[in-house]
Amino acid sequence: MDDPAWQEAEVATDFYMVLPMDTSYAQVRTDVRMTYDAHSLYLIAVCYHALPGPYIVESLRRDFTFGKNDNFLLFMDPFDDQTNGFSFGANAAGAQWDGLMYEGGKVDLSWDNKWTSAVKNYEDKWIFEAAIPFKTIRYKKGITRWGINFSRLDVKTTEKSSWAPVPRQFPTASLAYTGTLLWDQPPPAAGPNVSVIPYGLGGLAKDFSADQSTDFRKEVGVDAKVAVTSSLNLDLTVNPDFSQVEVDRQVTNLDRFELFFPERRQFFLENGDLFANFGYENIRPFFSRRIGLGVPIRFGARLSGKLNKNWRIGLMNMQTGKVEESGLPAQNFAVASLQRQVFTRSNIGIIFIDKESMNYKPSTDPDDLLYSQYNRNIGLEYNLASSNNLWTGKALFLKSFSPHNAADNIVYAANAQYASRRWTLKGQYEYVGRHYSAEVGYVPRQGYVKVSPNIQYRFFPQSGSVLSHGPQLSATYYLDKSFRQTDHESFLLYGLTFRDQSTFLAWIAHNYVKLLNPFDPTNSNLDTLAQGTEHRWNAWGTEFTSKPNSLFTFGFTTRYGGYYADGTRLNITTELGYRFQPYVSVAVSSSYNHIRLPEPWARTTFWLIGPRLDVTMTNKLFITAFLQYNEQLDNINLNTRLQWRYQPASDLFLVYTDNYFPAPFLVRNRALVLKLTYWWNV
Repeated sequence: MDDPAWQEAEVATDFYMVLPMDTSYAQVRTDVRMTYDAHSLYLIAVCYHALPGPYIVESLRRDFTFGKNDNFLLFMDPFDDQTNGFSFGANAAGAQWDGLMYEGGKVDLSWDNKWTSAVKNYEDKWIFEAAIPFKTIRYKKGITRWGINFSRLDVKTTEKSSWAPVPRQFPTASLAYTGTLLWDQPPPAAGPNVSVIPYGLGGLAKDFSADQSTDFRKEVGVDAKVAVTSSLNLDLTVNPDFSQVEVDRQVTNLDRFELFFPERRQFFLENGDLFANFGYENIRPFFSRRIGLGVPIRFGARLSGKLNKNWRIGLMNMQTGKVEESGLPAQNFAVASLQRQVFTRSNIGIIFIDKESMNYKPSTDPDDLLYSQYNRNIGLEYNLASSNNLWTGKALFLKSFSPHNAADNIVYAANAQYASRRWTLKGQYEYVGRHYSAEVGYVPRQGYVKVSPNIQYRFFPQSGSVLSHGPQLSATYYLDKSFRQTDHESFLLYGLTFRDQSTFLAWIAHNYVKLLNPFDPTNSNLDTLAQGTEHRWNAWGTEFTSKPNSLFTFGFTTRYGGYYADGTRLNITTELGYRFQPYVSVAVSSSYNHIRLPEPWARTTFWLIGPRLDVTMTNKLFITAFLQYNEQLDNINLNTRLQWRYQPASDLFLVYTDNYFPAPFLVRNRALVLKLTYWWNV
């Protein structure tokens, strides 16, 4: 802090309280200074203590859980469009946080880039200092005005604050409520900005269940990032490998439709909202995990970013290899997305998706079709975001094309939300045609009309242990094309948020389902309920999350009530955690389902248990061990990963994975991979 550059810099202080209440200045003091040189943007934040005692953190794990750590975060809008940006920060022990910002207030923490930071602790404060190279971020050339905000969470006092005031119903990441960073002259051009990221790996794998010999792996590949302009980036990859990506967290699947698991692979993440956020949660015309699923990716390219303040573009082309064993041909995936900002924060977007099977002649009989020759989608959407973020919404239209194109292959949908401090009002309408097809998307259900209203109200007591409480009422109706009801859920809950930031809610629900296809209500291949049968039940449940400032944290959910075929279902989940801060964090999650149904199912129980160990010896050396026992899948999965960040954005990974049969306890398959990556700025 005694560096002359910091002594001369202007101080941002007098933060505003966001939580528990947004009607006063913060009680916990934070001072922030910023400066720059020809290469980097610099920031230093002095985070004073308001209560005695040690800071609260989970561990030194990168991209930590926001609400469980004393932390300081920077949110920047270098395009001044109140929609897209970057976030950087750290917790009080020095663990880094970085992510891409999209949709005006969401942060994708899977994004990772090259920057440096340090944290030092004192008796009355902790200080965070960071250097963010201009080559790491994207920004509009020549612009002298950036949106910016600083967020501080002090877990001991449960106070969240921000430099520019943010209404409590919104996250402090909301770019609609940033302050202004004024440059004395336009930020310096990043200059030639080309990064090459080669990797090399060696490994071995063996499938014991198939009695195969050990498979030895030796692979090399390379990624490259080329800044076409200061706000437009070209990503290239040849023979990518994602073996270091953490395994998905499993769930007990009692759903009639496919489950969704998020993308974690770095190559698909920068400006990923241009591709992945088109549509709704369950109407996604593009889902990047469809690419390279069990097949090798040979090469790919992505051009994405801002053309100017109002226009964004995303172009992607990926080529996969063929798989001889299954007859899967080599395939090409091409995506083009264009987005135009309108009004203050809204935008209009179009997207085109093309999946082509190369050198492949499929059967002319649709019933014998193994793989399609092609599948294409075109879409148009309007995203509404008012200047004060009170109103948000979306309207979209999609159409698919395939060789055996049938009628009714369109989607149209719309939603709107009003979110004030006390009221939240939402409504959504969806129509998905019976023959709509998105082979590179995630659309688990076709042939329906959906109507879903939702209303919520919050009370704010002036004193007492309860910070806010209130009811929420929602209903979801699924109808066929003739507007005959096929599904219905009515849902009423009452929630409480306490001043120590623990939460509790209780709910009741009524469900009606008319099966459109045969369905096994246990998903265990015992038998199926007949198509067309109708099922009704009532259920109730609770949910609790403990206060985050304890070393021991816990939470649970319960659900009890009716189920298919006049059965009953009890579901209990728990989440327990303990931290030996800042080096070790232990967590155990569990899910128990007890289902009673008529024969042949009778009584069915499913346990899902997942202990996790995070050992963070420094903020550059991490060990993660994750065990999952899934009774429904009859599998035990162990995934361990050692990561050494020996230089910024350059890593050595050692990954060991095991899958076992629970009884008898035998190995299914086993793999060990050593991977080295290096980020080289040309």
